[in-house]
Amino acid sequence: MTLEQGQRVKLAADLRLAGSVVLAEDPAADTEDPPADTGAVAGSLSLASGIEGTVERVNDPEQEEQSREVLEYVRLKSLLDDFGHQMPTGTRKQLEEQVRSLEPEWIAYQEQTPRVTVRVRFDNGFVLDDAHEGVFASV
Repeated sequence: MTLEQGQRVKLAADLRLAGSVVLAEDPAADTEDPPADTGAVAGSLSLASGIEGTVERVNDPEQEEQSREVLEYVRLKSLLDDFGHQMPTGTRKQLEEQVRSLEPEWIAYQEQTPRVTVRVRFDNGFVLDDAHEGVFASV
């Protein structure tokens, strides 16, 4: 399922958020007086499945740019595949070596599993950020 900004969703599984739960900075607060205690305020937080909210943001790694090395590999590999048979032997061997040197970056890029994350504001006021889209279902 692909989530979109503004879409209504519900939590499809019970979640337990463990670790340090700290006070969030209040953007409306006076920044000259920092809070006295910035330590942990709770040990864990549980959210029950079925709680509903609205998607505020979708972070899609597919929209992120490819690295310079990956783009160069694609360009050189295409050049080699399309025109390599017409190139002088020395030029073709040099191009093949450049493609081989960039191959590890290409392989690593292909092995990446894109993980779409979302920020959801639940109706009860809780906000869950950087959550995998798979834990939500459409309402």
